[in-house]
Amino acid sequence: MNPSTAGANLPALRSHNTALVLTLLREAAGAPGGGGLSRPELAERTGLTPQAVSKIAARLRAEGLVEEAGRRASTGGKPRTDLRLAAGSRYAAGAHLDGERLTAVLTDLAGRAVADRTLPLDLGRPVEEGLAAIAAGLRTVLAAAPAPVLGVGVGMRGPLDHTTGVLHRVTGHPHWAGCPLRAELAARLGLPVVVDKNTNAAALAVLAHGSAGPAGSSFAYLHLGTGLGAGLVLGGVLHRGGRTGAGEFGHQVVRLDGPECRCGNRGCLEALCLAAAGAGDLRGAARLLGVGAANLAALLDIDQVVLGGGTVAADPALFRDEVAAVLSRYGRPLPVAVGGPRAVAEGAALLALAPLFGGSAAPGGTTPAATPGP
Repeated sequence: MNPSTAGANLPALRSHNTALVLTLLREAAGAPGGGGLSRPELAERTGLTPQAVSKIAARLRAEGLVEEAGRRASTGGKPRTDLRLAAGSRYAAGAHLDGERLTAVLTDLAGRAVADRTLPLDLGRPVEEGLAAIAAGLRTVLAAAPAPVLGVGVGMRGPLDHTTGVLHRVTGHPHWAGCPLRAELAARLGLPVVVDKNTNAAALAVLAHGSAGPAGSSFAYLHLGTGLGAGLVLGGVLHRGGRTGAGEFGHQVVRLDGPECRCGNRGCLEALCLAAAGAGDLRGAARLLGVGAANLAALLDIDQVVLGGGTVAADPALFRDEVAAVLSRYGRPLPVAVGGPRAVAEGAALLALAPLFGGSAAPGGTTPAATPGP
């Protein structure tokens, strides 16, 4: 027996293997053509026996999570019947709280957005008022769900603890420190809620869409909006750090005598970028962002940089080209791309779907090994 599964009970093994099958079917749904997989293919890819795969498939069909996708043409034997994810059988909601607005999406099981809402949101309001506004905004997108909703994911600026859903001293809005956001929203919405930093959620969306290179690649998602942060994917896996604090990219000090930052230090990259953008100097903000990206590339040896956030969205081509130019100037020529405008919300929805897929927050990551049993 695999030592990692020693002592696990049968229901746990079944859950693991079921999640593995669902993950493979989700990956197939996201591939060009959105096809399915046959039971023999699932057995081959998981290492499970054909009998175990048949039992899992029967359970998933009974629960409405999987459906038959038709038979393939025979190549001499019995025609194989493909199975596919019943993407419209369940939904999840994801939200981005950026301090000025709430962007929410409703996604199916494959992570495809089927509805979205953008509403004003002022996190500067008292916490209780802010919580009521967030819950009300989420209800507007939840009302569009034609089938059960599994949960809600929320991405917002940190620092925060994603394991407990409790906010720390949120940059720019310190009065939210200590707020148990996950528990508060779960009570108001009557649904499971997961909370993570906006940059982590966006990085998961980039990973899911396969726009950051082959599986196992490393990239940084740099988000410049009302603040500046990073989501780090190293070796195809989201890196949060031992204390969930990885990615506080904007608070690297790049000018010792620079302006005071909202974090209390001076010369932070965030303060310099925001000052340039606030003065209408987007090119200057992009060049500063490029300096930070070059520092990050030198430190982590990443394969690509992905940009996002409201400030970047004001002139995506300028930011892409200027950041790429600075990277090349500092000897770090890397591909630079711009993420989608709803990356944070879409990634947050993937976080809400993760329990169904065995904790695999986004397609395209490393598929875990099967364990003995059905």
